[in-house]
Amino acid sequence: AASREVQHAIPALAELAGVSVRRGEKLLLDDVDFRVDEGQRWVVIGPNGAGKTTMLQLLSAQLHPTSGVVELLGEYLGAVDVFELRPRIGVSSSAIASRIPPREAVRDVVVSASYGVMGRWREEYDELDYARASSLMSALHVDDLVDRTFGTLSEGERKRVEIARALMTDPELLLLDEPGAGLDLRGREILVQTLAEICQDPDAPTTVLVTHHIEEIPEGVTHALLLDRGRVLVAGPIDEVLTSENLSTAYHMPLQISKDGGRWAARAYRRSASAEPSSGASFE
Repeated sequence: AASREVQHAIPALAELAGVSVRRGEKLLLDDVDFRVDEGQRWVVIGPNGAGKTTMLQLLSAQLHPTSGVVELLGEYLGAVDVFELRPRIGVSSSAIASRIPPREAVRDVVVSASYGVMGRWREEYDELDYARASSLMSALHVDDLVDRTFGTLSEGERKRVEIARALMTDPELLLLDEPGAGLDLRGREILVQTLAEICQDPDAPTTVLVTHHIEEIPEGVTHALLLDRGRVLVAGPIDEVLTSENLSTAYHMPLQISKDGGRWAARAYRRSASAEPSSGASFE
């Protein structure tokens, strides 16, 4: 109890308190409490429709809650100009990627984040801007793509360019929405290795990663939040959250969770031929 009091005496980097989001008759998030402290690396996981993307929209100041309080970087949504807040938050998502002009050079995709624009126009950049963009492209292993156009890149290359762009403004909070979506095995493994480098770098921003698949969780992630039907099932240190019991509850099927060499895996329990199915489902 004493340690909890000390921890919470320090302001959260991001916090949701009693947050609900309703759209028509549908409750997307239901009375959610969630706290992110500086330096933590979180993964948010859960089945389709659990509310993961909605939570990320709140954390990126793109959405206001129907009820409850959202605090981001010391400011409260509804009492702050979100256009001043958003540059302090780096976001990589399919929604942002879809707005990047296919003919835009990779160098410009990254550096234009300095102005928060999609596509170069008449804005001017100095040597420091280009130096930072170059450093980030090198760190994300896309420095050999600087003169390519975004539309010619593979899906995996695009994902890494998008993350370099998200880091361009030196954000205090980095949000990654399903970065592994649509990648083949090679692309996924290259991306996961790159994300592990970010998560294990003490100078990298506090990070929240949303994914459907625990196989995409990189080494260095410290905490996990498990959502189901808009509610938090469990949140805390990752080894305490990603258990067979917790994920079986969230996904409504018997799952076996394992961890090997810092990487997670999930598989359905195989039922023997003589076993009587309890729900008519088959996992053969």
